[in-house]
Amino acid sequence: MSDSQHHEILAAPPHIPGDDARPVPGPIAILPEQVSLFVDAVESAGGQVAGLSTDTRGVIWLDPQGAEEFGEILTENPQLSWIQLPYAGVDAFADILKSSARPTLTVTSAKGAFAQPVAEHALMLTLALLRRLPLRLRATSWGDGTLGTSLYGLHIVIVGAGGIALELIRLLQPFGVSVTIVRRGSTPVEGASATVSTDRLDAVLPGADVLILAAALTDDTRGLIGEQQFGQMKNSSVVVNIGRGGLVVTDALVDALQTGAIAGAGIDVTDPEPLPDGHPLWSAPNVIITPHSADTPDMTRPLLARRVANNTRAFLGEGGFDGVVDPVVGY
Repeated sequence: MSDSQHHEILAAPPHIPGDDARPVPGPIAILPEQVSLFVDAVESAGGQVAGLSTDTRGVIWLDPQGAEEFGEILTENPQLSWIQLPYAGVDAFADILKSSARPTLTVTSAKGAFAQPVAEHALMLTLALLRRLPLRLRATSWGDGTLGTSLYGLHIVIVGAGGIALELIRLLQPFGVSVTIVRRGSTPVEGASATVSTDRLDAVLPGADVLILAAALTDDTRGLIGEQQFGQMKNSSVVVNIGRGGLVVTDALVDALQTGAIAGAGIDVTDPEPLPDGHPLWSAPNVIITPHSADTPDMTRPLLARRVANNTRAFLGEGGFDGVVDPVVGY
């Protein structure tokens, strides 16, 4: 996903650094280069855009891959009081944010801002897998017309409780499904039939017709779905991952597809990523692989600009920040 990326996590942390300290307003730098869309977003909210200097108090960082350069800027500019990161997932910056955490610095991401296109992509993958479209798209003859499952009335397990999960619940309502949310805590999620904590994941997997992964990648969630979890699932179930590739043990996913432990998988994110040519996942049965494209730049840029404008207003003292990141827990 354009970084994607995609994607949010299992629960809101109990305390978010920066909540207790309102940033001191000042010039905002847009890095690594000024982009007119985001300059307009800052200025429309009353902010001032300037180059990086000792007077700069805010940075809008637009390069999802430039973690090393970002870390140097953060270290060399202790006067910064607000950082806006470009995507929902901040795993590429996690170590830097932990080492640079301070009470006077508020870090925000795009979490929640891209929920609509990512949830839409997850729904598309789910429907395509249930209707066995990977098989039909490769077909060169009429084939078996008895294959396919309806989404109506199924049981969906969603790992994650952020904006994507909430939007998915809304999109799934017309299908009359039951939804179980798996998150860090067990605080109920509105619209879900049940909410359980991650230590109960294995207990709910046997009842899942569809497993959708919409969580952030942290030390606690890396490899969350592996051989043991696939073994708990019905062989008629499908898995959709629009969170992060590292949530799933890739070799275990390949084995589950090849042995029929699950019926199919739709993945927008992989581990490794990009997925190398010739990797066995490419030839696994009933799999759909999209290249981290659940939210393309054309989709996300206006949504990120809206987030930048809202957070610029918060930076200037008007309301609260959206998408605040806790550097300690990594989302």
